[in-house]
Amino acid sequence: MPMIVGVVAGAVVLALVFIVVVFKLMWRVAEPNEALIISGSKHRMEGLEEGMGFRIVTGRGTLVMPGVQAVRKLSLDLNETELSVDCVTHQGIPLKVRGVVIFKVGDDFVSIANAGRRFLDQQKLMSERVHNVFAGHLRSIVGGLTVEDMIRDREKLTGQTRAACGTEMEKLGLIVDSLQIHEIEDPTGYIKNLAMPHAAAVQRDARIAQAEANRLATEAEQQASARMAEATRDSEILQAGYQAERDNAAAKSRQAGPLADAGARQEVVVQETRVAELEAHRREQQLQADVRKPADAKAYEKRTLAEAERDVRISAAQAKARETELAAAAEATRVKTAAGAEAEATKARGAAAATATRATGEAEAAAAQAKGLAIAESTRAKGLAEAEAIAARAAALAENQEAVVAQQLAENWPEIVKAGAGAFGNVEHMVLLNGAEGMSDMFTKALTMGGTGLGLARQLLASMNANGHVGKEGSPVNGFTSPGASPGAQKVAVDGES
Repeated sequence: MPMIVGVVAGAVVLALVFIVVVFKLMWRVAEPNEALIISGSKHRMEGLEEGMGFRIVTGRGTLVMPGVQAVRKLSLDLNETELSVDCVTHQGIPLKVRGVVIFKVGDDFVSIANAGRRFLDQQKLMSERVHNVFAGHLRSIVGGLTVEDMIRDREKLTGQTRAACGTEMEKLGLIVDSLQIHEIEDPTGYIKNLAMPHAAAVQRDARIAQAEANRLATEAEQQASARMAEATRDSEILQAGYQAERDNAAAKSRQAGPLADAGARQEVVVQETRVAELEAHRREQQLQADVRKPADAKAYEKRTLAEAERDVRISAAQAKARETELAAAAEATRVKTAAGAEAEATKARGAAAATATRATGEAEAAAAQAKGLAIAESTRAKGLAEAEAIAARAAALAENQEAVVAQQLAENWPEIVKAGAGAFGNVEHMVLLNGAEGMSDMFTKALTMGGTGLGLARQLLASMNANGHVGKEGSPVNGFTSPGASPGAQKVAVDGES
């Protein structure tokens, strides 16, 4: 018996557990912000067409047959979508309208049924669909308005948009809780330009008001300052009178005191003056010892060194000049000696040649008459050869005067050097400030003075070419003379003969 009771009790408990589990599986409760859409059996609901094919449950629980019916949830929460729509007004001005739409699924069964049919599996796309609906109607409404209408009566734009979208939103099962136009952007600057006249007028009125207020404040300040100055003046006049009376009385009482103070002060000033004089004398002596005497010593030292250096330079320059003079004299003597030796040698050679010629002539005179005829023929040939040589020299002189003059100068160069050195014959002492370079420069100038014959010769040759070879005395035939020379003047031969 107890076993039977236990079995029965266990069966009852199992039956209760089974019933509870089955009930939990079949019972569905709709939250306040959602609606249960139950499909799978034919249902008839008030306000809906018959045979809709699903049942709507909101705010309560219901039994659902597992495997026979399907339960889905549709959110009744608020949704929000941002509006950013490019529009063109009735005036053809492009604008960008920014706003926000707050919407939700309607609470009635018809709205829930319409939303369920359209968004049950696409609830995340609900905001995008709503944005497209409002964007199209907003463009249409803005196209019939002006910018001024949109600025002055923004509620009109909002009301027309809500009214235009109401029918379509109802078909979607949605209701609009709020529609707000936040901003109207004007990329062309039309709104800014539209506000400029009003802003300018407001600014003008503000400046006028500010200027008037400043004027009144300035006048009030000036009047207050004038009153303050008047009060100050009266106060100072009274104070000056009182002070004058006090000073007069004090001066009379202290009349004897200042005299004694002045005498004492005079003695003090005298003593201070003496002290200042002694101090100035001491500073002067100190300055003499510390600054002036060392400075004089340094100046004397620099001056002495400069004079010694100058004497050294002068002595060196004199020694150099003397050395140069002696060298020039020695060179002139050497050149003169060489020239004399050359002249003696030439004279000796000429005498020897003359003696030989005379002996040859005497021998030839004693020769046979046939040999005399040969000598005469030879003499005539020699004359012709000399004439040809003279003509050749004349042609050479005409073609290259510089070379001929250079030859003459080379042959007479010892005399030219002697003449240049003679310019310093009477000079006892010579001082050159720039040393050997100065001596070289001076000697070069002296030689240039001695060689002025080169320029004279060139002038004479030019004159010869201008006058031609006329064969008269005083005109160049085989040589040249100085311009204006007399017939007996010495001639310099081009071929080296005198």
